[in-house]
Amino acid sequence: MQYDCKKQLRSFGYAWKGIRDCVGKEQNLNFHLVVSVLVVVAGLALDIRPLEWVAVLLCMGLVIGAELFNTAIERLVDLVSPQWHPVAGRVKDIAAGAVLVCAVVSVAVGLIVFVPYLTRLCL
Repeated sequence: MQYDCKKQLRSFGYAWKGIRDCVGKEQNLNFHLVVSVLVVVAGLALDIRPLEWVAVLLCMGLVIGAELFNTAIERLVDLVSPQWHPVAGRVKDIAAGAVLVCAVVSVAVGLIVFVPYLTRLCL
């Protein structure tokens, strides 16, 4: 099997197209992106350590990725079930719940990382 560079580049293009399709249009994704920018600014301002950056970046990627999955699931459910159906609603709720779990854990990690720096600033 031969590696096809053009095919790989095309698939990256489709992935970027999917991301661009959501940015600016999905309210929750936009919120997570704004918060991510603020967290990066805070991390730079507070000069957090490399391993703390790893934790923060993993959390940001997890939440944004979960939000993209959630959006894809919602759109697919809307396609296959244009009329309201209780199972379709539960599927959407479960997907949104997954994003919430990721976001809550990310907030906890953020508190663990940033609170010590902030308390030192206040003392």
